[in-house]
Amino acid sequence: MRKITSAALLAGFICVCSACKEDDVISPATLTVAETIVEENSGTSYSSINNWAYETMKDAYYWSSEMASLANLDVSLEPFSFFEKLIYNRETIDRFSSLTDDFEGLENDFNGISKIFGLRYTIAYLDNSSTNLGLFLSQITPGSAAEAAGMKRGDVIITIDNQNITSANFSSLFSSSDTHSFGFGKLQNDVWVSEGAVSVTSMVTEENPIAYSGIIDLPVSERKLGYLLYTQFIPGSTDEYDNQLRSIFADFKSNQVSELVLDLRFNGGGYISSAEVLSSLIGKNTNTSDIFYIEKWNESYDSYLRSAYGSNYFNHSFLNEPNNIGNQLSRVFVLTSNSTASASELVINGLKPYMEVITVGENTYGKNLFGTLVGDEVNKSNYGIYVMLGETTNALGQSDYGTVDGITPDYYIEDNQIPYLPIGDYNETLFSQVLDILGEKTLASARLSNKTTLWRKNKFYIKEAEAKPLAKTIRTIPTAEK
Repeated sequence: MRKITSAALLAGFICVCSACKEDDVISPATLTVAETIVEENSGTSYSSINNWAYETMKDAYYWSSEMASLANLDVSLEPFSFFEKLIYNRETIDRFSSLTDDFEGLENDFNGISKIFGLRYTIAYLDNSSTNLGLFLSQITPGSAAEAAGMKRGDVIITIDNQNITSANFSSLFSSSDTHSFGFGKLQNDVWVSEGAVSVTSMVTEENPIAYSGIIDLPVSERKLGYLLYTQFIPGSTDEYDNQLRSIFADFKSNQVSELVLDLRFNGGGYISSAEVLSSLIGKNTNTSDIFYIEKWNESYDSYLRSAYGSNYFNHSFLNEPNNIGNQLSRVFVLTSNSTASASELVINGLKPYMEVITVGENTYGKNLFGTLVGDEVNKSNYGIYVMLGETTNALGQSDYGTVDGITPDYYIEDNQIPYLPIGDYNETLFSQVLDILGEKTLASARLSNKTTLWRKNKFYIKEAEAKPLAKTIRTIPTAEK
């Protein structure tokens, strides 16, 4: 079982999963039992794990100078409790560093590989009685079991295994089996009625981060708009996903798109190398001499890296991408939510010095830090640490979004109209706002009259959250000795 200490992953009234993994729902009792097993059966003591964790953090952690001395800490504590003693201001500043006892599992998660059904959803009560819950599907993972079963954005699940969903049984329903029957419903005259069911078995899935791309005709100006729904920054084992981005932008370029929508509402971050590729395909009049982002490390690493590689080591420039479409654009629209984090925010911040970036949606998660995943090679255990190594700024030295408020959008709009319309639909909530900004008249949709506002109709609306880490490995520790 995987356990992660990050409060962001465990917070909330109900664990709302992007991938519905049964081991994301963890109780205190489960933690205690698992930790005891590690102590008794692994042959590795708490003190050995804790000493390794301390030395790793003391060496690489951005706030290592704020850590207490090892002599003032109790290394006999179970590792997850001990690790929290090392974190700098968990609630407000470092919400991301975490400890895991399943290094390989977390590493696979960071690479978009996990055993999932493939569902992302918003969960809310179906009526004001606050009894039955519905899962309002906002995105289906490409290549997943859910996609193979024909599930799509806009579907509403009202039963699991023929049982109504409640706050009391939600977690147990999902953890009971790898196979579930998902029953769909639709709203008719303010009453939810059954609309069939499908059986889905979770499976190991490597998520293609390009969930949707297309060229959309603007209805008034008759210009072309490029649209990309991108769910995480991963290059692929052979750079296939980065190369897909390049191919998509080649298509945008040849078709002379003059507006671009970058939909990052579901994107919790990923590898900075992919963020560099994407930004280099978008940046207006940028070249390899223009800075995309600048790194700040802890004092020890700053001194070492500056001495070993020079001050330019910290400056990272745009790449030479032949399919860059920046000269066709005057701006880029970025769709955001509370799940937009890390590398997604880096792209927004990094492009701002070079072009107008218009954000539409909700406040982002607020992570201007970069980190790496470190395995316990000292004890040869299954433990690993996701450690924050430093902070990023853009070319102008700006980095003012590393708080719980994140990046405040230029146009604040909640994505709470259900059922969710297909991505790219003229009346889809966030895209409709973009069209309004562009002065494009949206087209009437047959489904529009059946849409309901969750927040206004239902006071018990529970916002969508991420079950997977919201900030992934985007930089590694230099291998040269310090």
